[in-house]
Amino acid sequence: MKWFEDGRLHFGLGIEDTFVPQADEGERPLDEYELTEHYQHFHSDLGLARDVGCEFMRWGVPWYRVNPAPGEWDWSWVDRVIERFDELGIRPIIDLLHYGTPLWVEREFAHPDFARFFEEYAARTAERYATTVTDYTPVNEPMIHARFSGDIGYWPPKLKGAQGYNRIAMALAEGFVRAQRAISDVLGPDATFVHVDASALFAGDVDGGHRELVDLQRQQSFLVEDLVTGRVDGQHPLLASLNAGGVSDDVLAWFRDNAVAPDVMGVNYYPRHSTQLMQEGVVHAGGFIDPWPTEDIGVSGLEQLMRTYAERYGAPVMLTETCVTDTPEVRIDWLDRSVACIDGLRAEGMDIVGYTWWPLFDMYEWTYRHATTPRADALLTMGLFDLVETDDGLARRRNPVADRFRHHATRALPARRPA
Repeated sequence: MKWFEDGRLHFGLGIEDTFVPQADEGERPLDEYELTEHYQHFHSDLGLARDVGCEFMRWGVPWYRVNPAPGEWDWSWVDRVIERFDELGIRPIIDLLHYGTPLWVEREFAHPDFARFFEEYAARTAERYATTVTDYTPVNEPMIHARFSGDIGYWPPKLKGAQGYNRIAMALAEGFVRAQRAISDVLGPDATFVHVDASALFAGDVDGGHRELVDLQRQQSFLVEDLVTGRVDGQHPLLASLNAGGVSDDVLAWFRDNAVAPDVMGVNYYPRHSTQLMQEGVVHAGGFIDPWPTEDIGVSGLEQLMRTYAERYGAPVMLTETCVTDTPEVRIDWLDRSVACIDGLRAEGMDIVGYTWWPLFDMYEWTYRHATTPRADALLTMGLFDLVETDDGLARRRNPVADRFRHHATRALPARRPA
């Protein structure tokens, strides 16, 4: 029996681990571990997670630092973090790819050998930590990867449009499959895979002038997971678009022949950020843009998306990221209501195995990469611990959300009632 099959709702946390190290003119590298000083404070950061009842943590390896040049590997810092996880008894769920590639991978995801590079990295990670790590997320939020790098041209390699989206999605999907298979070859049946994607809801002019765009983006949001699980066949709604971009039937047959499945399907849902407002003059490109007033925060979207992913992929589901960027009082309100929503779905018999508050401590907005202002101007108040500027760097200050999270995480839970 795997750890998530015991009938309990497991509570976990994440540390924001976006890495986009490439920087053209007018850009800065984006490394959230550097911005939040997690590289220096990892030992105490993980201690904070344990103190609030964290059972598992979604945590990412900085690929670009571990693999600074072709054939060159430096695991020294990651070794220390993994040792700390083991010491504390927190289960790490390792994000292998949380956006960026190493600097030497020209054209990033558009490099013809990206999938092979990623496969080697996955195999080496699994081999190095085979005795302590069994849980992996090969690619975090592939929909956001493809949107930002292949549709809106925000991140490297800055492709645009539907064909750009498809090209990045195909590359990510191949790397995803190869990485999961490589890890399975190393760990065998001990390997557990938590597939994680961003979620997308739409409001406003959904059935009017924006209907075609809404339909396209709905299908795009599932594309990578559909590819890796072998669901892109002759009936898939994006087949014509893929074929028009040069994706052959033989390539799609390779995905069906080499399909990999999630042990757990993870859903990232932010009540303000996961809904795109379709309205004339409103641009919502993803990330941390908030089109909704506070009073509109609700659980209906969370419930809808958990049902959608459970039914579509037939695996246990987990809420792998959620929070509200606001005051501690508003965060606590969303924490309570989202946990209650998950409890209600479990009571109905839905196989929901985990709840993840993201992040453990505050993070910095991705727009920092294109700004010239100090990092403090990009602070997002999201965590159980505030990041506070001091003369000695960033301090972690516990706020009331931490106590409320601990209340939920350490409660006695009944076993899940069968459907």
